[in-house]
Amino acid sequence: MAPGDDRPAPDTVAGLLLGQADNDDRALLFEGREWTWRQVVAESVARAALVAGLAGLAGGGGGPGDHDGDDGDDRDAGPLHLGVLLENTDEYLFWLGGAALAGAVVVGCNTTRRGEELARDVRSTDCGWIVTDTAGSSRLEGLDLGAATGNLLVVDSDDYRDRLAAVAAVADMAAVPLPDDRPSPDDLYLLIFTSGSTGHPKAVRMTQGRAARGATRMPFTAEDVLYCAMPLFHGNALLSAVFPWMAGGSTLALRRRFSASAFLPDVREVGATFFNTVGRAVAHILATPPSDHDRDHSLKFVLGPETSAPDKAAFTERFGVPLFEGYSSSEGAIVLHPVSGARPGALGRPPKGADIAVVDPDSGAPCPTARFDDSGRLLNPDEAIGELVGRNVASSFEGYYRNPEAEAQRLRDGWYWSGDLAYRDGDGVFYFAGRSGDWLRVDSENFTAAPVEQILGRMDGVRGVAVYAVPDSRTGDQVMAALELEDGLVFDPGALADFLAGQADLGTKWAPRYVRVVDALPTTATHKVDKAPLRRQQWSTTDPLWRREERGERYVPMGPDDVAALRAEFGANGRVNLLTS
Repeated sequence: MAPGDDRPAPDTVAGLLLGQADNDDRALLFEGREWTWRQVVAESVARAALVAGLAGLAGGGGGPGDHDGDDGDDRDAGPLHLGVLLENTDEYLFWLGGAALAGAVVVGCNTTRRGEELARDVRSTDCGWIVTDTAGSSRLEGLDLGAATGNLLVVDSDDYRDRLAAVAAVADMAAVPLPDDRPSPDDLYLLIFTSGSTGHPKAVRMTQGRAARGATRMPFTAEDVLYCAMPLFHGNALLSAVFPWMAGGSTLALRRRFSASAFLPDVREVGATFFNTVGRAVAHILATPPSDHDRDHSLKFVLGPETSAPDKAAFTERFGVPLFEGYSSSEGAIVLHPVSGARPGALGRPPKGADIAVVDPDSGAPCPTARFDDSGRLLNPDEAIGELVGRNVASSFEGYYRNPEAEAQRLRDGWYWSGDLAYRDGDGVFYFAGRSGDWLRVDSENFTAAPVEQILGRMDGVRGVAVYAVPDSRTGDQVMAALELEDGLVFDPGALADFLAGQADLGTKWAPRYVRVVDALPTTATHKVDKAPLRRQQWSTTDPLWRREERGERYVPMGPDDVAALRAEFGANGRVNLLTS
């Protein structure tokens, strides 16, 4: 809608898109090409025209009842499920639009997954067809894709171009036969996979209504240019950029994949006013060489959930742009709006009417509010940190696709349990404290990894930190820290010991017993730190390892014999964390 338009906002993605059908303003920039909104809608309509024929050829693919855990016999009655295995391209956007108009379901396939893991994602979501390119089709070759086996639309092939040509003559709003029954807000529209860092990825259901509601959270207008380099198969890009782009009639500058070195040149070239990111992308940008022209751009603000406090401050200092965090998981039940002001690590406040709390995961009792020193350091993590829950938002969670067991873990006693750890200050602002699997138990003391990571992240020369549990020879866990250093630096064990000794907020059990120095921390496809491989490997690595002396503060190097002794004591995989088993 145009600024000042007082008509109700559309309640479906199809409605958002159709609302731009007569708009001749610039809409999309991608690899040297431009499209107006009228052209974007026409391209989407052309894909919608393909969907009806594909559904018949696919023999169905997902039905209204398929999320309830039955055997799928009713899937022929439901909408076509389209797996999309593409990088960020114009075709991806056009299929998001076409599926919305046709009432089909888009399954965002993670482009970093391979082999049976990728095939499992496709089969478990009942895809009838896969939209991909030549590179993607080669990765799918020979895999059991269930109903989608052999049903590929390869967007850079002659066959695909012929299919589009067959509908191009009627690809305008007046002639293309859209479905008689327009999609409703309750119709399933997207299946978005979770990161999978704590097990198999789960497919989160997102209806047209939820996507359309999410579009209103970012107040963009036709004057804004949104730079999107985060993957379109993830909710961060969709809810922070794509759907708000549709709602605001803005311009979307799409990049095939994120590049830290290309970030600033791209932003300048397209005149971007907004950039969405997540995880460690900001750290990668900060690792690029600074220049005298770093503030020569048009950015107004950046949304960067899970950016560390030092990186957040350094980004604003270098580029002169405020970076806000906020919080919204793939499941979407709990949303925290960013807050302004100097609150290191703050996620934000819940919207009006949402009863969000931090509770003891065992008793469900509310945790005490956090206390801070004059430097903003948390003074009572042992009592303030608990699980982030929504006590009146369970209905906002639309469920996992065909996974009732996982749903039951999220919905307990009428509450939505996020699986994320947090703490809350006296002003009602929430702060992230890690995942539920980040609990450690050392000498009968329970604490989480996030406060330890925040402390280690303050050390000069440390670019990234991951803290996790490894088994202890007596009981519980020991603390292991993987450190990624700034380019050209060499780990100094004496400097680490001196630094830790000077940290007043370091708990008595928090100092890492083991330190692993990595070239780069492992990350997911969305640039979040992935601790799963670190936990699996424990000491089994060729990276330099250091051990804190049993009764002292010094760190000494570990050799092959030390690692072999640990493996002999604990086995190849060690023991399971006693608190989370």
